[in-house]
Amino acid sequence: MSTAATVAASVTDWIADNRDPVISWRRHLHAHPELSHKEFATTDFIVGKLTEAGLEPHRFPGTGCMVDIGGRGDLADAPAIAFRGDIDALPVTEVTGLDFASENPGVMHACGHDIHTTVLLALACALADYDRTHGLDQRVRCIFQPAEEVVDGGAPDVIRAGALAGVSHIFAVHAEPKLRAGQVGVKTGAITSATDIVEVTVKGPGGHTSRPHLTADVIYAVGLLITQLPGLLSRRVDPRTGTVLTFGAVSGGAAFNAIPQEASLLGTLRTGSPTVWRELEALFPELVEQILAPTGATAEIRHDKGVPPVTNDDACTALMAQAVKDVDPHALQEAPQSSGGEDFSWYLEHVPGAMARLGAWNGQGEKADLHQADIVFDESCIAVGVRLFAGVIDEFRQVR
Repeated sequence: MSTAATVAASVTDWIADNRDPVISWRRHLHAHPELSHKEFATTDFIVGKLTEAGLEPHRFPGTGCMVDIGGRGDLADAPAIAFRGDIDALPVTEVTGLDFASENPGVMHACGHDIHTTVLLALACALADYDRTHGLDQRVRCIFQPAEEVVDGGAPDVIRAGALAGVSHIFAVHAEPKLRAGQVGVKTGAITSATDIVEVTVKGPGGHTSRPHLTADVIYAVGLLITQLPGLLSRRVDPRTGTVLTFGAVSGGAAFNAIPQEASLLGTLRTGSPTVWRELEALFPELVEQILAPTGATAEIRHDKGVPPVTNDDACTALMAQAVKDVDPHALQEAPQSSGGEDFSWYLEHVPGAMARLGAWNGQGEKADLHQADIVFDESCIAVGVRLFAGVIDEFRQVR
Protein backbone atom coordinates (compact mmCIF):
# COMPACT_ATOMS: atom_id res chain seq x y z
CA MET A 1 0.00 0.00 0.00
CA SER A 2 2.98 2.33 0.34
CA THR A 3 2.82 3.10 -3.39
CA ALA A 4 -0.93 2.49 -3.84
CA ALA A 5 -1.67 6.06 -4.87
CA THR A 6 1.51 6.89 -6.76
CA VAL A 7 0.60 5.68 -10.26
CA ALA A 8 -2.10 8.31 -10.81
CA ALA A 9 0.09 11.06 -9.35
CA SER A 10 3.04 10.09 -11.53
CA VAL A 11 0.89 9.75 -14.65
CA THR A 12 -0.74 13.13 -13.96
CA ASP A 13 2.71 14.72 -13.84
CA TRP A 14 3.76 12.91 -17.01
CA ILE A 15 0.72 14.01 -19.00
CA ALA A 16 1.23 17.62 -17.85
CA ASP A 17 4.89 17.52 -18.92
CA ASN A 18 4.09 15.87 -22.25
CA ARG A 19 0.89 17.67 -23.24
CA ASP A 20 2.24 19.07 -26.52
CA PRO A 21 3.59 15.80 -27.96
CA VAL A 22 0.46 13.93 -26.88
CA ILE A 23 -1.78 16.48 -28.62
CA SER A 24 0.44 16.20 -31.70
CA TRP A 25 -0.10 12.42 -31.67
CA ARG A 26 -3.84 12.92 -31.65
CA ARG A 27 -3.72 15.45 -34.48
CA HIS A 28 -1.53 13.16 -36.57
CA LEU A 29 -4.00 10.31 -36.08
CA HIS A 30 -6.94 12.58 -36.87
CA ALA A 31 -5.32 13.81 -40.07
CA HIS A 32 -4.49 10.28 -41.24
CA PRO A 33 -7.57 8.14 -40.54
CA GLU A 34 -7.88 4.61 -41.89
CA LEU A 35 -10.90 2.38 -42.34
CA SER A 36 -11.51 -0.91 -40.53
CA HIS A 37 -8.92 -3.62 -41.22
CA LYS A 38 -6.83 -1.07 -43.15
CA GLU A 39 -5.18 0.66 -40.17
CA PHE A 40 -1.65 -0.16 -41.34
CA ALA A 41 -0.08 3.29 -41.00
CA THR A 42 -1.98 3.82 -37.74
CA THR A 43 -0.55 0.59 -36.34
CA ASP A 44 2.95 1.54 -37.47
CA PHE A 45 2.59 4.91 -35.75
CA ILE A 46 1.45 3.32 -32.48
CA VAL A 47 4.16 0.66 -32.56
CA GLY A 48 6.76 3.34 -33.24
CA LYS A 49 5.76 5.46 -30.24
CA LEU A 50 5.59 2.42 -27.95
CA THR A 51 9.03 1.29 -29.09
CA GLU A 52 10.45 4.78 -28.52
CA ALA A 53 9.14 4.52 -24.95
CA GLY A 54 11.19 1.36 -24.44
CA LEU A 55 8.26 -1.03 -24.72
CA GLU A 56 7.95 -4.20 -26.80
CA PRO A 57 4.59 -4.15 -28.59
CA HIS A 58 3.14 -7.28 -30.16
CA ARG A 59 1.37 -6.87 -33.51
CA PHE A 60 -1.89 -8.66 -34.18
CA PRO A 61 -2.34 -10.42 -37.53
CA GLY A 62 -3.30 -7.72 -40.01
CA THR A 63 -3.57 -4.52 -37.98
CA GLY A 64 -3.58 -3.44 -34.35
CA CYS A 65 -1.26 -4.35 -31.52
CA MET A 66 -0.95 -4.78 -27.77
CA VAL A 67 1.74 -4.14 -25.20
CA ASP A 68 2.34 -5.23 -21.60
CA ILE A 69 3.85 -2.96 -18.96
CA GLY A 70 5.00 -3.79 -15.43
CA GLY A 71 4.62 -6.94 -13.39
CA ARG A 72 8.23 -7.98 -13.29
CA GLY A 73 9.83 -10.78 -11.28
CA ASP A 74 7.35 -12.71 -9.14
CA LEU A 75 4.50 -10.72 -10.73
CA ALA A 76 5.46 -11.55 -14.32
CA ASP A 77 2.80 -14.25 -14.54
CA ALA A 78 0.21 -12.49 -12.37
CA PRO A 79 -3.12 -11.61 -14.00
CA ALA A 80 -3.07 -8.37 -15.96
CA ILE A 81 -5.68 -5.66 -16.12
CA ALA A 82 -6.28 -4.49 -19.66
CA PHE A 83 -7.31 -1.24 -21.28
CA ARG A 84 -8.68 -1.15 -24.82
CA GLY A 85 -8.66 1.59 -27.42
CA ASP A 86 -10.11 1.25 -30.93
CA ILE A 87 -8.09 2.65 -33.83
CA ASP A 88 -10.26 2.64 -36.98
CA ALA A 89 -12.13 5.51 -38.65
CA LEU A 90 -15.39 5.94 -40.56
CA PRO A 91 -16.27 6.41 -44.26
CA VAL A 92 -17.28 10.05 -43.65
CA THR A 93 -16.13 13.18 -45.48
CA GLU A 94 -14.93 15.64 -42.83
CA VAL A 95 -16.26 19.22 -42.87
CA THR A 96 -14.86 20.53 -39.56
CA GLY A 97 -12.43 23.00 -41.13
CA LEU A 98 -9.76 22.04 -38.59
CA ASP A 99 -6.12 22.71 -39.45
CA PHE A 100 -5.50 19.00 -38.90
CA ALA A 101 -8.62 17.74 -40.70
CA SER A 102 -8.51 14.42 -42.50
CA GLU A 103 -6.10 14.22 -45.41
CA ASN A 104 -7.69 10.96 -46.52
CA PRO A 105 -10.74 11.85 -48.67
CA GLY A 106 -13.93 10.21 -47.52
CA VAL A 107 -12.46 8.92 -44.25
CA MET A 108 -12.75 10.62 -40.84
CA HIS A 109 -12.29 9.97 -37.15
CA ALA A 110 -15.91 10.96 -36.49
CA CYS A 111 -16.39 8.58 -33.56
CA GLY A 112 -13.44 9.70 -31.45
CA HIS A 113 -11.23 6.68 -32.00
CA ASP A 114 -8.26 9.01 -32.44
CA ILE A 115 -9.03 10.23 -28.91
CA HIS A 116 -9.28 6.67 -27.58
CA THR A 117 -6.00 5.68 -29.26
CA THR A 118 -4.19 8.73 -27.92
CA VAL A 119 -5.46 8.15 -24.38
CA LEU A 120 -4.19 4.58 -24.45
CA LEU A 121 -0.90 5.46 -26.13
CA ALA A 122 -0.21 8.19 -23.57
CA LEU A 123 -1.11 5.80 -20.74
CA ALA A 124 1.31 3.17 -22.03
CA CYS A 125 4.16 5.66 -22.38
CA ALA A 126 3.47 7.19 -18.96
CA LEU A 127 3.39 3.74 -17.35
CA ALA A 128 6.65 2.82 -19.08
CA ASP A 129 8.24 5.87 -17.46
CA TYR A 130 6.73 4.97 -14.08
CA ASP A 131 7.91 1.37 -14.38
CA ARG A 132 11.48 2.44 -15.08
CA THR A 133 11.50 4.83 -12.13
CA HIS A 134 9.47 3.02 -9.48
CA GLY A 135 8.70 -0.47 -10.74
CA LEU A 136 5.04 -1.08 -11.59
CA ASP A 137 3.78 -3.88 -9.35
CA GLN A 138 0.68 -4.51 -11.48
CA ARG A 139 0.85 -6.00 -14.95
CA VAL A 140 -1.06 -3.78 -17.39
CA ARG A 141 -1.98 -4.58 -20.99
CA CYS A 142 -2.91 -1.92 -23.54
CA ILE A 143 -4.90 -3.30 -26.48
CA PHE A 144 -5.02 -1.19 -29.65
CA GLN A 145 -7.91 -2.83 -31.46
CA PRO A 146 -8.76 -2.51 -35.15
CA ALA A 147 -12.13 -2.63 -36.89
CA GLU A 148 -14.61 -1.61 -34.19
CA GLU A 149 -16.84 0.05 -36.77
CA VAL A 150 -17.77 -3.08 -38.72
CA VAL A 151 -20.24 -5.84 -37.87
CA ASP A 152 -19.36 -7.87 -35.63
CA GLY A 153 -16.31 -5.81 -34.76
CA GLY A 154 -12.59 -6.49 -34.56
CA ALA A 155 -12.67 -7.59 -30.93
CA PRO A 156 -13.28 -11.30 -31.72
CA ASP A 157 -10.19 -11.31 -33.95
CA VAL A 158 -7.85 -9.87 -31.34
CA ILE A 159 -9.33 -12.12 -28.65
CA ARG A 160 -8.53 -15.12 -30.85
CA ALA A 161 -5.04 -13.65 -31.26
CA GLY A 162 -4.51 -13.81 -27.49
CA ALA A 163 -5.41 -10.30 -26.35
CA LEU A 164 -7.14 -11.61 -23.21
CA ALA A 165 -4.65 -14.34 -22.36
CA GLY A 166 -3.68 -13.78 -18.73
CA VAL A 167 -6.10 -10.85 -18.33
CA SER A 168 -8.44 -10.74 -15.32
CA HIS A 169 -10.31 -7.45 -15.96
CA ILE A 170 -10.67 -4.96 -18.81
CA PHE A 171 -11.65 -1.28 -19.06
CA ALA A 172 -12.34 1.26 -21.81
CA VAL A 173 -13.68 4.74 -22.45
CA HIS A 174 -15.71 6.16 -25.32
CA ALA A 175 -15.66 9.84 -26.23
CA GLU A 176 -19.06 11.40 -25.49
CA PRO A 177 -19.94 14.72 -27.17
CA LYS A 178 -23.06 15.06 -25.02
CA LEU A 179 -20.93 15.46 -21.88
CA ARG A 180 -18.69 18.45 -21.20
CA ALA A 181 -14.95 17.75 -21.30
CA GLY A 182 -13.84 16.95 -17.77
CA GLN A 183 -16.96 14.92 -17.01
CA VAL A 184 -17.11 11.13 -17.10
CA GLY A 185 -20.29 9.08 -17.28
CA VAL A 186 -20.55 5.63 -15.73
CA LYS A 187 -23.38 3.13 -15.56
CA THR A 188 -23.85 -0.28 -14.00
CA GLY A 189 -25.25 -2.93 -16.33
CA ALA A 190 -25.92 -2.37 -20.03
CA ILE A 191 -24.44 0.90 -21.29
CA THR A 192 -24.87 0.17 -25.02
CA SER A 193 -27.27 -1.94 -27.07
CA ALA A 194 -26.98 -5.02 -29.20
CA THR A 195 -27.07 -4.01 -32.85
CA ASP A 196 -28.06 -6.40 -35.64
CA ILE A 197 -28.67 -5.79 -39.33
CA VAL A 198 -31.86 -7.29 -40.76
CA GLU A 199 -32.95 -7.52 -44.39
CA VAL A 200 -36.34 -8.85 -45.45
CA THR A 201 -36.88 -9.70 -49.11
CA VAL A 202 -40.58 -10.22 -49.82
CA LYS A 203 -41.39 -12.35 -52.87
CA GLY A 204 -44.42 -13.10 -55.04
CA PRO A 205 -45.31 -14.01 -58.63
CA GLY A 206 -45.75 -10.39 -59.73
CA GLY A 207 -48.60 -9.09 -61.84
CA HIS A 208 -50.59 -6.16 -63.18
CA THR A 209 -51.65 -3.40 -60.79
CA SER A 210 -55.20 -3.68 -62.14
CA ARG A 211 -55.47 -7.24 -60.81
CA PRO A 212 -53.78 -7.34 -57.36
CA HIS A 213 -56.27 -10.01 -56.26
CA LEU A 214 -54.66 -12.48 -58.67
CA THR A 215 -51.17 -12.23 -57.19
CA ALA A 216 -49.31 -11.59 -53.96
CA ASP A 217 -48.78 -7.84 -53.82
CA VAL A 218 -45.27 -7.53 -52.42
CA ILE A 219 -45.45 -3.72 -52.22
CA TYR A 220 -48.55 -3.95 -50.04
CA ALA A 221 -46.86 -6.70 -48.01
CA VAL A 222 -43.79 -4.55 -47.42
CA GLY A 223 -46.07 -1.74 -46.29
CA LEU A 224 -47.61 -4.06 -43.71
CA LEU A 225 -44.16 -4.98 -42.41
CA ILE A 226 -43.16 -1.32 -42.11
CA THR A 227 -46.30 -0.34 -40.21
CA GLN A 228 -46.99 -3.48 -38.16
CA LEU A 229 -43.70 -5.22 -37.41
CA PRO A 230 -42.21 -2.65 -34.97
CA GLY A 231 -45.47 -2.49 -33.01
CA LEU A 232 -45.93 -6.25 -32.93
CA LEU A 233 -42.37 -6.64 -31.72
CA SER A 234 -43.08 -4.19 -28.89
CA ARG A 235 -45.91 -6.47 -27.72
CA ARG A 236 -43.71 -9.54 -27.62
CA VAL A 237 -40.67 -8.06 -25.87
CA ASP A 238 -40.40 -6.36 -22.47
CA PRO A 239 -40.38 -2.59 -23.19
CA ARG A 240 -37.82 -2.06 -20.44
CA THR A 241 -35.19 -3.75 -22.63
CA GLY A 242 -35.12 -0.86 -25.11
CA THR A 243 -35.74 -3.14 -28.08
CA VAL A 244 -36.33 -1.18 -31.28
CA LEU A 245 -36.64 -2.06 -34.96
CA THR A 246 -35.99 0.70 -37.50
CA PHE A 247 -35.93 0.38 -41.27
CA GLY A 248 -33.57 2.67 -43.14
CA ALA A 249 -33.97 1.48 -46.73
CA VAL A 250 -36.91 0.27 -48.82
CA SER A 251 -36.73 -0.89 -52.41
CA GLY A 252 -39.03 -2.55 -54.91
CA GLY A 253 -40.65 -2.07 -58.28
CA ALA A 254 -39.78 -0.07 -61.36
CA ALA A 255 -43.10 0.62 -63.12
CA PHE A 256 -46.32 2.33 -62.05
CA ASN A 257 -48.51 -0.43 -63.45
CA ALA A 258 -46.57 -3.57 -62.53
CA ILE A 259 -46.57 -5.38 -59.20
CA PRO A 260 -42.95 -6.57 -58.84
CA GLN A 261 -41.85 -10.06 -57.94
CA GLU A 262 -39.89 -8.83 -54.95
CA ALA A 263 -39.37 -5.88 -52.66
CA SER A 264 -37.04 -5.49 -49.72
CA LEU A 265 -36.50 -3.77 -46.39
CA LEU A 266 -33.17 -3.11 -44.70
CA GLY A 267 -32.75 -1.90 -41.14
CA THR A 268 -31.39 -2.39 -37.66
CA LEU A 269 -32.67 -4.39 -34.73
CA ARG A 270 -31.41 -3.16 -31.36
CA THR A 271 -31.88 -4.20 -27.75
CA GLY A 272 -30.32 -3.48 -24.39
CA SER A 273 -30.87 -7.03 -23.14
CA PRO A 274 -28.38 -9.84 -23.84
CA THR A 275 -31.18 -12.36 -23.29
CA VAL A 276 -33.57 -10.68 -25.74
CA TRP A 277 -30.72 -10.31 -28.24
CA ARG A 278 -30.37 -14.07 -28.39
CA GLU A 279 -34.14 -14.63 -28.52
CA LEU A 280 -34.67 -12.24 -31.44
CA GLU A 281 -33.03 -14.59 -33.92
CA ALA A 282 -36.07 -16.89 -33.70
CA LEU A 283 -38.72 -14.28 -32.83
CA PHE A 284 -38.06 -11.91 -35.75
CA PRO A 285 -38.82 -14.40 -38.57
CA GLU A 286 -41.82 -15.68 -36.63
CA LEU A 287 -43.37 -12.20 -36.60
CA VAL A 288 -42.55 -11.58 -40.26
CA GLU A 289 -44.34 -14.80 -41.18
CA GLN A 290 -47.40 -13.87 -39.11
CA ILE A 291 -47.77 -10.53 -40.88
CA LEU A 292 -47.20 -11.88 -44.38
CA ALA A 293 -49.41 -14.96 -44.07
CA PRO A 294 -52.68 -13.26 -45.21
CA THR A 295 -50.97 -11.66 -48.22
CA GLY A 296 -49.72 -14.85 -49.86
CA ALA A 297 -46.21 -13.40 -50.12
CA THR A 298 -43.14 -15.17 -48.79
CA ALA A 299 -39.97 -13.77 -47.29
CA GLU A 300 -36.27 -14.44 -47.25
CA ILE A 301 -34.60 -13.02 -44.15
CA ARG A 302 -30.98 -12.11 -43.66
CA HIS A 303 -30.19 -11.52 -40.00
CA ASP A 304 -26.60 -10.44 -39.44
CA LYS A 305 -25.83 -10.73 -35.75
CA GLY A 306 -23.83 -7.76 -34.60
CA VAL A 307 -22.57 -7.28 -31.07
CA PRO A 308 -24.22 -7.91 -27.70
CA PRO A 309 -24.75 -4.98 -25.31
CA VAL A 310 -21.78 -3.74 -23.33
CA THR A 311 -22.87 -4.91 -19.88
CA ASN A 312 -20.69 -3.33 -17.21
CA ASP A 313 -19.73 -5.43 -14.22
CA ASP A 314 -21.00 -3.97 -10.93
CA ALA A 315 -17.68 -4.12 -9.08
CA CYS A 316 -15.70 -2.80 -12.05
CA THR A 317 -18.16 0.06 -12.50
CA ALA A 318 -17.84 1.00 -8.83
CA LEU A 319 -14.05 0.89 -9.12
CA MET A 320 -14.17 3.10 -12.21
CA ALA A 321 -16.55 5.53 -10.51
CA GLN A 322 -14.14 5.89 -7.60
CA ALA A 323 -11.30 6.53 -10.04
CA VAL A 324 -13.39 9.30 -11.65
CA LYS A 325 -13.97 10.92 -8.26
CA ASP A 326 -10.24 10.72 -7.57
CA VAL A 327 -9.65 12.75 -10.76
CA ASP A 328 -12.36 15.29 -9.88
CA PRO A 329 -15.11 14.84 -7.26
CA HIS A 330 -17.50 16.79 -9.52
CA ALA A 331 -16.68 14.88 -12.72
CA LEU A 332 -18.81 11.80 -12.09
CA GLN A 333 -22.05 11.61 -14.10
CA GLU A 334 -24.70 8.95 -14.63
CA ALA A 335 -24.39 7.72 -18.22
CA PRO A 336 -27.61 6.87 -20.06
CA GLN A 337 -27.81 3.63 -21.98
CA SER A 338 -26.94 4.20 -25.62
CA SER A 339 -28.87 2.54 -28.43
CA GLY A 340 -25.62 2.27 -30.37
CA GLY A 341 -23.50 -0.85 -30.57
CA GLU A 342 -19.93 -1.37 -29.34
CA ASP A 343 -17.76 -4.45 -29.79
CA PHE A 344 -16.12 -3.93 -26.38
CA SER A 345 -18.98 -6.21 -25.33
CA TRP A 346 -17.14 -9.24 -26.71
CA TYR A 347 -14.35 -8.81 -24.14
CA LEU A 348 -16.95 -8.79 -21.36
CA GLU A 349 -18.17 -12.20 -22.53
CA HIS A 350 -14.81 -13.49 -21.25
CA VAL A 351 -13.69 -11.28 -18.34
CA PRO A 352 -15.40 -8.69 -16.12
CA GLY A 353 -14.89 -5.05 -16.94
CA ALA A 354 -16.51 -1.68 -17.60
CA MET A 355 -16.70 1.12 -20.14
CA ALA A 356 -17.16 4.79 -19.23
CA ARG A 357 -18.28 7.79 -21.28
CA LEU A 358 -15.49 10.37 -21.60
CA GLY A 359 -16.91 13.88 -21.91
CA ALA A 360 -15.61 15.61 -25.05
CA TRP A 361 -17.85 18.67 -25.59
CA ASN A 362 -16.12 22.05 -25.28
CA GLY A 363 -19.21 23.74 -23.83
CA GLN A 364 -19.74 26.01 -26.83
CA GLY A 365 -22.41 25.79 -29.51
CA GLU A 366 -24.68 22.86 -30.20
CA LYS A 367 -23.69 19.38 -29.11
CA ALA A 368 -22.86 17.34 -32.20
CA ASP A 369 -23.50 13.63 -32.40
CA LEU A 370 -21.05 10.84 -33.02
CA HIS A 371 -20.47 10.04 -36.71
CA GLN A 372 -21.37 13.60 -37.80
CA ALA A 373 -19.06 15.07 -40.43
CA ASP A 374 -18.65 18.31 -38.45
CA ILE A 375 -18.05 16.87 -34.99
CA VAL A 376 -15.14 18.39 -33.06
CA PHE A 377 -13.81 16.80 -29.87
CA ASP A 378 -12.30 18.85 -27.04
CA GLU A 379 -8.72 17.60 -26.74
CA SER A 380 -8.61 18.34 -23.01
CA CYS A 381 -10.53 15.10 -22.52
CA ILE A 382 -7.38 13.14 -23.40
CA ALA A 383 -5.65 14.03 -20.13
CA VAL A 384 -8.84 13.16 -18.22
CA GLY A 385 -8.94 9.74 -19.87
CA VAL A 386 -5.30 9.02 -19.11
CA ARG A 387 -5.69 10.05 -15.46
CA LEU A 388 -8.87 7.97 -15.20
CA PHE A 389 -7.11 4.83 -16.42
CA ALA A 390 -4.21 5.48 -14.05
CA GLY A 391 -6.72 5.85 -11.22
CA VAL A 392 -8.29 2.53 -12.17
CA ILE A 393 -4.87 0.91 -11.79
CA ASP A 394 -4.47 2.43 -8.32
CA GLU A 395 -7.96 1.37 -7.26
CA PHE A 396 -7.36 -2.12 -8.58
CA ARG A 397 -4.07 -2.43 -6.68
CA GLN A 398 -5.88 -1.58 -3.46
CA VAL A 399 -8.60 -4.21 -3.82
CA ARG A 400 -6.73 -7.09 -5.46
